[in-house]
Amino acid sequence: MLLTGRRSLNVLGFTFCLALMAYALYAEHVLLLTPCPLCILQRLAVISLGIIFLLAALHGTEGAGRYIHATLLLVAALGGAGVAGWHVRLQRLPADQVPTCGPGLDYMIESFPLADVLKMIFSGSGECASLDWQLFGLSMPAWVLIAVVTVGAFGIWNNLRGA
Repeated sequence: MLLTGRRSLNVLGFTFCLALMAYALYAEHVLLLTPCPLCILQRLAVISLGIIFLLAALHGTEGAGRYIHATLLLVAALGGAGVAGWHVRLQRLPADQVPTCGPGLDYMIESFPLADVLKMIFSGSGECASLDWQLFGLSMPAWVLIAVVTVGAFGIWNNLRGA
């Protein structure tokens, strides 16, 4: 059976996000790649996209609902792309410009206000700049950037198309 309906394609988007998260957990627990704070934020963006796809599949996308789902997908995809893009930028910094390693995310959340935590995360740290994994010359954040832009655009197209 060909997947053509909005609901079916939203299930496909959800499944793609689920596969991304499954690989992220595999990389963490089997390959022993510890996620940095920016990786955690990228995971949150992928999870958000997946939840929105799932809600769109369950609710259907008739009337105003399709615009709401498309808007939410846009926001989640832009957020994920922004974080992944920033992460790629940190990884491409010359060695002398890489920030020093900071405290862990758990410690930051327990010890500082949220605004300060976000400022520390986005200023980056040495752990965020390391290149521990690559596929075809692209780091994991680069692949996340490609994935969230692609799946976000797919979801927006699917939920706004006529038929």
